[in-house]
Amino acid sequence: MLWSSRLTLLFGAWQSHTRPRVQLGDTTIIGSSLQPSRLEFFGGIPFAEPPVANLRFSPPRLKHSLSPLRSFNARSYGLPCLQPYSEGDMSENCLTLNVFRPNRMDKHSSLPVMVWIYGGGFYSGASSLYDGTPLVEQSMARGTPIIFVSLNYRLGPLGFPQGPEAVERGALNLGLYDQWTALEWVQKNIASFGGDPLKVTVFGESAGALSVSYHYLNENFCTVARAAIFQSGMGSTLPVFDAYRGTPSWTLFVNNTQSCITASPNDAFSCLMSANSTDLRTAMNAAMALELFPFRPVLDGLDGILSDHPARRLSYGAGGQIPFMTGTTLDEGVTGTAFIPKDFQRRDISVWLNANFTPSPLGRGALKAGIQKTPSAGSPFGTGNETFGTGSGYKRASAIYGDVLFQAPRRFWSQTARSPLSADPALGVYHASDLAYLFTDVAKDGSETAWLSRAMLDYWISFAVSLTPNDGKGTNRPHWEMYEETKRILELNSNSTRLIPDTYRSLAMDTTIKMSDLLSW
Repeated sequence: MLWSSRLTLLFGAWQSHTRPRVQLGDTTIIGSSLQPSRLEFFGGIPFAEPPVANLRFSPPRLKHSLSPLRSFNARSYGLPCLQPYSEGDMSENCLTLNVFRPNRMDKHSSLPVMVWIYGGGFYSGASSLYDGTPLVEQSMARGTPIIFVSLNYRLGPLGFPQGPEAVERGALNLGLYDQWTALEWVQKNIASFGGDPLKVTVFGESAGALSVSYHYLNENFCTVARAAIFQSGMGSTLPVFDAYRGTPSWTLFVNNTQSCITASPNDAFSCLMSANSTDLRTAMNAAMALELFPFRPVLDGLDGILSDHPARRLSYGAGGQIPFMTGTTLDEGVTGTAFIPKDFQRRDISVWLNANFTPSPLGRGALKAGIQKTPSAGSPFGTGNETFGTGSGYKRASAIYGDVLFQAPRRFWSQTARSPLSADPALGVYHASDLAYLFTDVAKDGSETAWLSRAMLDYWISFAVSLTPNDGKGTNRPHWEMYEETKRILELNSNSTRLIPDTYRSLAMDTTIKMSDLLSW
């Protein structure tokens, strides 16, 4: 028994010694080896001071070191940020990031870095939902290894406070500042993991892509990244308002927080600072009742991240110093019932438009006039007058929602941005359907779908490594033309991946958005 116990202890010590380690200042970060993939994982690393107690509703503070800790266990993800509609474990102490890398890297490896920002409507999401293994594995298989980083940021009313008091306290767009702080951490520390801080590509989907586009339009984006990829989301004008518009949802959040029941309307922050996380989580659920996305980035002044409407900033020449790729799926307005309820009726459309897109710079009735009159013109596209048992307004509303938030902004950026590279990488089916091709093991099943997954991974990795999707390595895939030269986009389809003119549904988009009107507003 004594010999057996001693052997166990010695074996345990050997396992601990062989775990991957990275030295950050005085602290040893201890990760885990992922088998059989030959990858190493470091998770739950704090990049900012915990936004709790007196730092709740404060801008993030970059965590320069983990001192006085001599070692830090980084073998698992950090907890997701507090959010509504979720039953799992979560925490306000959530500003952490994760690193996936090939094994046996060191501070001299200088690999390109891909930083992922998740979507979820700015009220949900977690970095732990996205496994970087497929990307890093494919990068190794094609001989161009990369490092993958994912991060958490504050969500809902904790990340995106609304109303006059938030304006007065300078507490706007905290979630965007969390992302920026994580990018600063990467610049400071990724070399210790074998990454090159001068070769960072930031990419995201949906709200994550919107976030990347907001950062992209600021001239200092070039200090944290050299390239960007936007999947199903680019900053436009219609859904961007000032913080005063969100006051009703913010008030609902305050009124449903137990410690704020007797709070005065203009002094809610003091009682919110003393509320416990359980009460805040309950209040978040109640606050989602008035609007689909009540807590989101807002205009935050000349020195902020969103100093003006994105379409106007883009037309004035903002951004353009950084190459980017951008794409949408075909049926962006469709994602289960998250955007449009299946029992949505035609009579509901006016109410829905007023709730989500007013006050509109296009004037009263402009958006309503762009709605297609027959189900055959609605989304899911190509399904004729079949409504699949949904309400009479479902397909119409799905089409206009996809146009307003995703399709038209993608085309406008492609045609307007003064960027060295631009194209549309994904015209698939429903919103977020492209994520499975990047973050699951689809590429391993040997089917046509597997080829498409590997091709997408190769396009993304090639762009991050060499600033072109056409490095000729990996899959035998079509050459992806620069958008400015031909105005053609790449249609990614498992049956036929090809270049097509960027004219699909142009009349509907022009009628719905009237982008030239937006620019003169």
